[in-house]
Amino acid sequence: MKKLNRNYGLSVFPTFGLIVLLFLALNSTKAQQNALTYNTNSPYAKLKSLDMKDVTWTKGFWADRFKVATETMVPNMWAIYNDPKTSHAFKNFEIAAGLDTGNHKGPSFHDGDYYKTLEAMASLYASTGNPKLNEMMDKAIAVIAKSQREDGYIYTKAMIEQRKTGSKNQFQDRLSFEAYNIGHLMTAACVHFRATGKTSLLNVAKKATEYLYNFYKTASPTLARNAICPSHYMGVIEMYRTTKEPRYLELAKHLIAIKGKIDDGTDDNQDRIPFLTQTKATGHAVRASYLYAGVADLYSETGNDSLMKSLNLMWDDVNSHKMYVTGGLGSLYDGTSPDGTSYNPTEVQKIHQAFGRDYQLPNFTAHNETCANIGNVLWNWRMLQLTGDAKYADVMELALHNSVLSGISLNGKNFLYTNPLAQSDNLPFKQRWSKDRVPYISLSNCCPPNVVRTIAEVSAYAYSVSDKGIWFNLYGGNKVNTKLADGVKISLSEVTNYPWDGNIKVTVNETAGKAYSMFFRIPGWTSNAKININGKPFNVVAKSGTYVEVNRNWKVGDVVELILPMEAQLIESNPLVEENRNQVAVKRGPVVYCLESNDFQGKNIFNAVIPFSIILKATPITIDGAQMMSLEGSAKLRAKTDWTNTLYHPISKTNETTPIKLVPYFAWGNRGHSEMSVWLPLSR
Repeated sequence: MKKLNRNYGLSVFPTFGLIVLLFLALNSTKAQQNALTYNTNSPYAKLKSLDMKDVTWTKGFWADRFKVATETMVPNMWAIYNDPKTSHAFKNFEIAAGLDTGNHKGPSFHDGDYYKTLEAMASLYASTGNPKLNEMMDKAIAVIAKSQREDGYIYTKAMIEQRKTGSKNQFQDRLSFEAYNIGHLMTAACVHFRATGKTSLLNVAKKATEYLYNFYKTASPTLARNAICPSHYMGVIEMYRTTKEPRYLELAKHLIAIKGKIDDGTDDNQDRIPFLTQTKATGHAVRASYLYAGVADLYSETGNDSLMKSLNLMWDDVNSHKMYVTGGLGSLYDGTSPDGTSYNPTEVQKIHQAFGRDYQLPNFTAHNETCANIGNVLWNWRMLQLTGDAKYADVMELALHNSVLSGISLNGKNFLYTNPLAQSDNLPFKQRWSKDRVPYISLSNCCPPNVVRTIAEVSAYAYSVSDKGIWFNLYGGNKVNTKLADGVKISLSEVTNYPWDGNIKVTVNETAGKAYSMFFRIPGWTSNAKININGKPFNVVAKSGTYVEVNRNWKVGDVVELILPMEAQLIESNPLVEENRNQVAVKRGPVVYCLESNDFQGKNIFNAVIPFSIILKATPITIDGAQMMSLEGSAKLRAKTDWTNTLYHPISKTNETTPIKLVPYFAWGNRGHSEMSVWLPLSR
């Protein structure tokens, strides 16, 4: 591999599994405590991650979601991926290992799905120390290790075929998921090592990383680009953090350097032109967001301004032109690139799960794959760690509470691949993906294990530390026991009903006799926020969309009250978003709301009109056992129109008043099949 002129590098912060949530499991043993911590010494990251055992959800929104993850999500996902009748993922490893006979079944990224599930299991073990979990992982890892080729190559689809033919070809398919699968292996191996102290899976990942390093030494750019959806950009960096092997850092640099160094690249894979010459977010939204997260990782080690310049261009483009109000990414099932208007048809490329043009944000046909929305979280988390800028935490929070959670049912057993902003039974066509959550997405089940591990690891994003103190990124009932950058031990407890209530109470349980700062995020959606300390107002301007620093010599028993006014807001979009013109969405705190047919008394939800002066009252509601807030008010109802075989119709001049109830977008579709809309017509 040639030495590169550009000083590319990598990152400090965790991928999905590097900070695992702590929780209590029934009949589990005490969590194993080990000395393994995260690499938090990256020179160009302003904020650092907490240790994996430091945060425990206690009561409230994320504690409830985490309880479901503990009792249902992770066990259910493990059962699915070890059942050959459902997924065949583990059976593929057994066949590749020579322990069984048969053919590969399932998508080419099935290995990666299994690694994500294994990562979730390792996270579970990190918090419970349950020996049964350890035994289950040990058995699976032994089979995975046996399936690996001597040279480190591991990809069950190819290896099963190679057992029959004797051929050892690899990376021959332009749409190969080999590197993607290996990337998830790397991440899962690092999590497993940190959770158990065992090197069994890490050794497999080392061999695979060595294989990639040697492969990229000699591979032509054309052959090297046969590696779509770059989870391995993040995975290679995790391996570098864990092993401190400098060649892995060299590989990470090389992966970005060769991006776009081919003559027939595609925007679908972000390799039509070199990364540093890209100015717009294009192509497949999952692949793009994973790429941007990996580049952010590289920047934190090198401080290369060119990398950050490109990341800023992409972020500004996505947030100004291409992101849904829910934080979803990838508006089109299938799009064209550059934009389908070229006079030369050979320049027009078909793009799957495309960003689309600026302001092209359809609602009924919105794609918003759950993995893309998770990619948005990963990318913004890294940008937050690099800069300490609250705007990235705002986007991370938005996606987590809306377009990520909408991908899984409240009971943790059913999933959506796409996350539209409207659903109607009258659409005159059948869409590719179900609008009802299903237990297993047979054509592409990549999202379920992704969303499960994400929910299991949300506490990874709750706090950060810097040389000055501790940063509050996400709010929820929890306890945090950690060390600051200078080794000072602190213990805090947070009590709140956030995101249903904007009042947050933080109590100091353990501290040291020296001053340090607490940085409280003031979300961009609020105004007139206030901070009280021990019952007295803290004289500071709590500007929305920033972190407020509170520096003092803290004492045990000190109480900080953060008051974030939380009122329902009517949101409008840029008028260039044609689908949303003269319509509004409703948002309260970080939660986006929708009108669902279950709550509209048999009326057509698409006849509902929101008055400009509507007053919406927050009212508790329980949906499938989950407690949340609905919004109730009085709206208008247009007269019923028969649109059968009708394209245009004179406007109805009669409106009646009707009660209306809105529910959180993430909770739609949990009460049986329904129609739904986030955007509703506005009446001034």
